[in-house]
Amino acid sequence: MHILVTNDDGPPSTQSSPYIHSFVKTLQAAGHAVSVILPHQQRSWIGKAHFAAQVVKPTYFRPGRLHQDDGTTHAKPLQTAAGSDGAEEDWVLVDSTPATAAQLGLFHFFQDRGPVDLVVSGPNYGRNTTSLFSLSSGTIGGALEAAVCRKRAIALSYAFFSRNHDPDIIAAASRMSVKLLEHLMNDWDDGVDLYSVNVPLIEGIEGKKVMYTYALQNYWASGSSFTEIEADHGEDEDPEAKEMVIREQQGANQGEESSAKKRGHQHRHFTWTPNFSDVYRSVETSEPGNDGWAVKEGLVRSFKSNMNPRKFYAFIDYEDFYTHAIISDVFSSLVSSNDYFANLPSPASPFLQISSYESIPFQQLQSHPRTALANSYVIRKALIRKHYLAHTVRSYLVKNPDSELRDHVPVTVDFEVDYAEFLDEALVEAYELNESFMRNEGKDGSNREWWILKPSMSDGGIGIQLFSTAQELRNIFTKWEADQPESEVGDDHERVQSAIPNAESSDTQDLDSGIITSQLRYFVAQTYIPPLLLPEYQVRKFHIRTYVLGVGAIRVYVYKEMLALLAEMPYRTPGTVVDSLSSNGDTKASMDMRPHLTNTCLQATSDSTTPTVLPLYSLTSSLLTSPLLSSITNQIYTTTSTLFRAAVAQPTNFQPLPNAFEVFGVDWLVDPEGKVHLLEVNAFPDFKQSGPEEGRGVVEGLWRGVLGVVLMGDGKSEGFFGVLHGESTGGKCGGKEAKGDVERKWGMKEVLDLDMGRR
Repeated sequence: MHILVTNDDGPPSTQSSPYIHSFVKTLQAAGHAVSVILPHQQRSWIGKAHFAAQVVKPTYFRPGRLHQDDGTTHAKPLQTAAGSDGAEEDWVLVDSTPATAAQLGLFHFFQDRGPVDLVVSGPNYGRNTTSLFSLSSGTIGGALEAAVCRKRAIALSYAFFSRNHDPDIIAAASRMSVKLLEHLMNDWDDGVDLYSVNVPLIEGIEGKKVMYTYALQNYWASGSSFTEIEADHGEDEDPEAKEMVIREQQGANQGEESSAKKRGHQHRHFTWTPNFSDVYRSVETSEPGNDGWAVKEGLVRSFKSNMNPRKFYAFIDYEDFYTHAIISDVFSSLVSSNDYFANLPSPASPFLQISSYESIPFQQLQSHPRTALANSYVIRKALIRKHYLAHTVRSYLVKNPDSELRDHVPVTVDFEVDYAEFLDEALVEAYELNESFMRNEGKDGSNREWWILKPSMSDGGIGIQLFSTAQELRNIFTKWEADQPESEVGDDHERVQSAIPNAESSDTQDLDSGIITSQLRYFVAQTYIPPLLLPEYQVRKFHIRTYVLGVGAIRVYVYKEMLALLAEMPYRTPGTVVDSLSSNGDTKASMDMRPHLTNTCLQATSDSTTPTVLPLYSLTSSLLTSPLLSSITNQIYTTTSTLFRAAVAQPTNFQPLPNAFEVFGVDWLVDPEGKVHLLEVNAFPDFKQSGPEEGRGVVEGLWRGVLGVVLMGDGKSEGFFGVLHGESTGGKCGGKEAKGDVERKWGMKEVLDLDMGRR
């Protein structure tokens, strides 16, 4: 294996870089080809920096005896004989940073030795545990540079507990390190770019336990990490000597010179003297399991840099067993280390809840925005309530008259009515409806403009009716009131009867919903769109169900697999069926709605052997060509994006939380010209009604994509619990993929990324 080694401590030195020589010799003894490129001097605390505009000049180092400071530096490289194994090849020193050394080693030196299989940065002179050390570490910075160059990388650090650098302990740590990196290379998690490994310098290290940990989040607690010095002091001090002073001052008190009585700026210099007792104190008071704790206990610690295995609790209790089982199975396949819970250890414990809207602890979400995550926004009526949706679209079109919403959302009129007797009054300002009624005068039913009536606050297709005249609309409301039991008139109890007819009833045309008008109150009427009809499917009307994911505040994705939901009877143009018309030509309130309703909740028994739910892309029809399908898909993507932009513009009625996500069921109709029209947006869509057989694969894929994006990120940002996106491998999650890979792997098409200032 060809291993490139760099570090942030520079070439071998018993004072500032005592481990690099032993480690390289141990790698070579294990049979690996080792190429070494290092900063020419101490570069600790520099992170993944490069010196902009610097001309980097290499020199060449020839190691001396192990644990002796007798190596030599040369301006020109040693000429290695052809055919040599390179064991005596010069080490390259660069007057720059660990990240620069990694870049140059990968792309400009050692090219004759073949591709680099692994980059190891280290062993660092001291531990790299907890966020305070890790975020500043030049050792980790060198490994990160290799990782962003798509090379496997390991940041290696030796945690010392005394200044007695026993050669035998160092040799044992080097052997342990080589075995560990060989193990990681052989079992590399496909979702990981970089491992950070800490090896304690203690006796018997080769027999100690190795464990994965998470990085402890900690903070500087004692004020400034700099000490004031005289302006002419320390300017020529050697970098290695400065580093030694910093290490020797661990835990020392930091003095401050009072200048309260002085006015204006005082000319001073400052030296970096961090108080490491802050770090050690945070480790002592932390719970077991983090990286600092592991090293303190003398355990070899490994941390996967792009995957945060921090434990989070999961509570999954979806409202129907069909969906609950799917979510649970998908979750278990993606996340291997989780705890289901009855009670959280503390309100601040990181947790994910997927449940019904009523069960979500929204107060907990708002109190703990960084640790609590749930599957619903608290306010989203701008989309899911039909009369609010109509207002959302109208308001957006006022400011954006050329928006695609004008072409892809049917004309919608919303009105409020308590009882049928007040209907005419409610329609006074419904100008579009009244004008349509006037145009329909004197026309037979098949030539009229038709409208579809929907109660705004109902779900499952309850109360949907067709009408084309004012009298037909009156008949609908009058019949609803006539069907209402007298004992329930004026009852404050909210009741909505099923729209599904009694299976034993012979009146299969009566799909009336028996709703209580005064309790639904809000209604919308939309222009009825003639549908695209496919002869291969008994010319039955169909609509497209898409699943849309909103994440945080806010990114929006459309799941690329869509469903076609078909009516249970062949389509009939409204007004053409004689027995549905009264003597004066108006439709009866009991008009047969089955040819027009594609909502699976409303279907009793199908007259056809063809399923009523099918994956959209499985439909085979001479009319549904590949270019048409592509056009339909693109229309859905662009209109969904604009629709959510419009919702964001209604901050009172749409309030995405940064620590929430939600899946919406969005329904679309395709007209004979191939234009897509938005029907409605549903919160908590009924996945079971999508078909336990035909639609199950779509629902499973959807939830895999939802949890993949939410927990593992989308290639641009990490998941909520710090897990970056990656392929599921062996029950684990992690990794880092580009945006296109997220779409390919999870099937989630990002259509909107809008920063609402609450991320």
